[in-house]
Amino acid sequence: MKAVMFEKHGGPEVLRLAEVPDPTAGPGEVVVDIHAASVNAADYKVRLGGAYGGGGVGLPHILGRDFSGVVSAVGPDVTDLNIGDAVFGVCDQGIEGAYAEKIVIKAGIIAKKPARLGHAEAAAMALTSITALWALEDTAKLKLGETILIQGGAGGVAGFAIQLAKHLGATVITTASARNHDYVRQLGADRVIDYNKEDFAKVVSDCDVVFDTVGGDVQVRSYDVLKPSGRLVWIAPAPAGFQPSRKDVQVLRPNVARDRAHLKRMLGLLEAGAVSPPTITRYKLADAAEAHRVSESRHLQGKLVFEVR
Repeated sequence: MKAVMFEKHGGPEVLRLAEVPDPTAGPGEVVVDIHAASVNAADYKVRLGGAYGGGGVGLPHILGRDFSGVVSAVGPDVTDLNIGDAVFGVCDQGIEGAYAEKIVIKAGIIAKKPARLGHAEAAAMALTSITALWALEDTAKLKLGETILIQGGAGGVAGFAIQLAKHLGATVITTASARNHDYVRQLGADRVIDYNKEDFAKVVSDCDVVFDTVGGDVQVRSYDVLKPSGRLVWIAPAPAGFQPSRKDVQVLRPNVARDRAHLKRMLGLLEAGAVSPPTITRYKLADAAEAHRVSESRHLQGKLVFEVR
């Protein structure tokens, strides 16, 4: 099969399309012929390695955490999936490999894809949705009537989080560049702050929750907008060595476990009309370097997706 891999850490130019052995299914596993795979911010950080957190992967390495496709082989002890089933999901924590034509994965952590959802849309919503669900529902426990600030609203995870927060009955404030204001308002944001013109820490206050998908100095300043006993939930880290500036708030990092239950929760929200797929920019596997350049710029809208088949 063909897969995008890198043999050394570095810039997008280290990515190359190569021929690698097909995977085989062991007990409790299935092989999926991938039709679409999503690009996540974590991907370029793993590619860069070192201080970005990717130094622990074995080389050569195939990136990619979420995908959609069709089951092509079933291992022993798999009783709820069959060859030909359209499925989507997210690789288990610490495992990657979706930038490829095939992948082997535990059957129990993926879900059947409904016909109404295209492969590109399913791949785009897989990791983004379970991350937002774990962050807002399981970790922040966001409640009806609360106010949440979602940092970086035009991104994939944040965009799903805006929709989810509105469904849960929260007032949603988000940050975005001017060109993305209409997009995040369509997702449900009640108030949008142009981070190029305004300092959110000076114009926002008394938030019950901050969901930080940006990290760095944005997380440092996010403490200023929380009310006492507020919750700061983050998926992108603060600067190295930073210590929280307040003791009267909770600082929480969601454990984004891979399971079928959260994928089915997303499908239920989709069926109810509470959420919709993000804007998608499509690439071929051969264009992985260009997709990574766009991802690393951090100025994208929605999701980048590889159309594999």
